[in-house]
Amino acid sequence: MQSFDETIPLTEDDAAQPFVNVAMRLKTMARIQPYRRAVVSPAGRDRHGRVAYSHLTFRQLDRESDCFAHGLEAAGIKRGTRTILMVRPSLEFFALTYAMLKVGAVFVMVDPGMGVGRMLACLRDSRAQALVGIPPAHVLRTLYRSSFRTVKTAVTVGRRWFWRGLTLKDVRQLPWQPYNVANTNKDEMAAILFTTGSTGAAKGAIYTHGVFDAQVRLIKTQFGISPDEIDLPTFPLFALFDVALGMTAVIPDMDPTRPAQVNPQKIIEAVLNQGVTNMFASPALLNRVGRYGNTNGTKLPSLKRIISAGAPAAPATIAQFAALLEEDAEIHTGYGATEAMPVSSFGSKEILSETAALTEQGFGICVGRPIQELAVRIIKISDAPIDAWSDALVVADGEIGEITVSGDIVTKGYFQRPLDDAMSKIRDNGRIWHRMGDLGWKDKKERIWFCGRKGHRVITPEGTLFTIPCEAIFNNHPAVFRSALVGVGQAPRQRPVICIEVEADHRRDDRERLTRDLLEMAKQNILTERIDTFMFHPGFPVDIRHNSKIFREKLATWAQRRLQ
Repeated sequence: MQSFDETIPLTEDDAAQPFVNVAMRLKTMARIQPYRRAVVSPAGRDRHGRVAYSHLTFRQLDRESDCFAHGLEAAGIKRGTRTILMVRPSLEFFALTYAMLKVGAVFVMVDPGMGVGRMLACLRDSRAQALVGIPPAHVLRTLYRSSFRTVKTAVTVGRRWFWRGLTLKDVRQLPWQPYNVANTNKDEMAAILFTTGSTGAAKGAIYTHGVFDAQVRLIKTQFGISPDEIDLPTFPLFALFDVALGMTAVIPDMDPTRPAQVNPQKIIEAVLNQGVTNMFASPALLNRVGRYGNTNGTKLPSLKRIISAGAPAAPATIAQFAALLEEDAEIHTGYGATEAMPVSSFGSKEILSETAALTEQGFGICVGRPIQELAVRIIKISDAPIDAWSDALVVADGEIGEITVSGDIVTKGYFQRPLDDAMSKIRDNGRIWHRMGDLGWKDKKERIWFCGRKGHRVITPEGTLFTIPCEAIFNNHPAVFRSALVGVGQAPRQRPVICIEVEADHRRDDRERLTRDLLEMAKQNILTERIDTFMFHPGFPVDIRHNSKIFREKLATWAQRRLQ
């Protein structure tokens, strides 16, 4: 990309702005640290196999996004235009996203890892008016026209083949001219981000400019992030926060939709090459890199903070990765969802010294204390909508219920899905409580313990079983990679079944002997004493994004067929 030499005009301080737009944070960083690298991207290897990197400084990124903002607006992508953004993590991804924020356009992001059918359904539901994407996105547009019937403006990032529309070169307006950021307010829609749909249809959560701004503010304060840090964000969405926080974002050499298949050598290489201090990563990635690092005696001395998100990280995964770090480094396990992120967090030292042993005994996975400024309450379990908040809904500490959260980072609803809004939102005099759909309990130290999804609980004549506590008992067996509790039949007379995925180096073990071991483990714990059915599965169906969320509905159907 072209660099510029003109002097950046001073802008008013963020606090003096009468509007809320995260793009103003980029402008501020371009003013106070113009020559610091904002985004670093691997650009290939030399003949010796060494990685070559390209980058944009904060000054360059601000100006690149200005050039794109002018061009997008001229092309018809204006304030409020819903625009599908399908661009791989790259320098252009950052510049285009901040250009859309500056324009006030609404970018629509769908994880391609959810599969073509589900992705097309999301795109159709978004009723987007524009598409900015790489060539494969435009191939989909030509093959599945019904999912893109509302799209009027198309921009190709890369080579345009047989379809019509503009290219990124057409959109990038030169010479650079400052772009006046749209004076959006905190309740104005900024993005539609689709959930993974791991327990139902994927839904488009409405992100406002206020939600984005609150997330940046809370992440910075909660984790003590400073602008001189270097981040390796393995989630593309988290990468966008880096720029707003003033951190350097190093784009990892990986497929972000398949963290469990990441090449650990490339992650370690990036950390060591760039002196990475912070890393956002899923438990699946931590597990893969941690295993490789321990086998090969790897140390990552620059890393001082890892933030794990996407799914609860098992204590064993945390301990394994912690062995690669210096003594003062910490792994923070975050809890949240697309609709509310982050909700809670705490560090690996407390996990390994205190809560890990309780997790193995079936107490659930501790996900820490609520992030400051957020209210978290545990309410009675119900599958019905709740119209209005009442303190009578709240259960006592120690009792398992549904986790609800309220605060500035909580999205107010889904895009044109009123029935889903009714099932997941509780109104409280202008305030919104989001029902996470997760079950858990709160201890006397205000820590939240995750016990599984509400829709995955198994209701038997003898009582209700919760997935995470029961599965923890069997995960202690050295031959078990992971287990999954499912219910066969209809509530309240479901039959509990434990599905087992065996560790790779135990796949030739005697299954009858392993079943006897698991039956004995079940009898020794009050949570599992009534479970007597075990089935071995070759590989659990999981969400591709995190490779951690088990599709228990599919396993339940599989188990029912086998029982029949």
